[in-house]
Amino acid sequence: MSLSPDANLPSAVGYDLPASLFAAMVRGVRHRCPRCGEGKLFRRWLKPVDTCSACSLDISGQRADDLPAYIGIFVTGHLLAPVIIALVTKWELGALALLAIIIPLAIVMLVALLQPSKGAVIGLQWWNGMHGFRKERLPEREGLQE
Repeated sequence: MSLSPDANLPSAVGYDLPASLFAAMVRGVRHRCPRCGEGKLFRRWLKPVDTCSACSLDISGQRADDLPAYIGIFVTGHLLAPVIIALVTKWELGALALLAIIIPLAIVMLVALLQPSKGAVIGLQWWNGMHGFRKERLPEREGLQE
């Protein structure tokens, strides 16, 4: 077993591949390229760049479609449910007052969750080699043998 750097390792080409699906998705949530974690993922609010500026990953084939919106609705609904219950039971707000509080809050939460969830979905697609992405993994490390 050699401890010298391998020319085929990702660090030799200038970027580090994520070690797990979670790491690739976190890079997407942070609006960074899922492969290198350096380049910007979005050129506008929900419009991904065509190619990563740092590692040249072709992102144009991604197909996030409606999944980010579903994730946003799911998370928003689950976070707002206890708030709605508390507003109705503890403060006994009327329907109009409840709507005046909940609707703007729901819209802000959903809009705030759309771009991070789209980045996570792009990271998920890249990790699994879906929609034109190529599966790329860190090389398996062999255990030390005595």
